[in-house]
Amino acid sequence: MYTIGQVSKMFGLPISTLRYYDKEGLFPCIERVSGIRRFGDTDLEALRVIECLKQSGLEIKDIKRFMDWC
Repeated sequence: MYTIGQVSKMFGLPISTLRYYDKEGLFPCIERVSGIRRFGDTDLEALRVIECLKQSGLEIKDIKRFMDWC
C-alpha cells in the first residue's frame, strides 16, 4: 500500500491531481485508513491507464466512463 505522497512522487503528479481524480470517482475502490487514502497495486494500474488516456486527449468525464466500463 502506498500513501498519496508516495504515489505523487512515483508518477510525478501533484497530490491535488490525485485528490481530484479520486473526487471524480476514478478510484472507486481506494482504501482509506483513518481518512487517509491508501493506494494498492490495482489503483496504481488504474492510474497508469488514466494517465495514458489523458495524454491521448480524453477528458476526465470520458475517462471515468471508460473506467466504469472496465
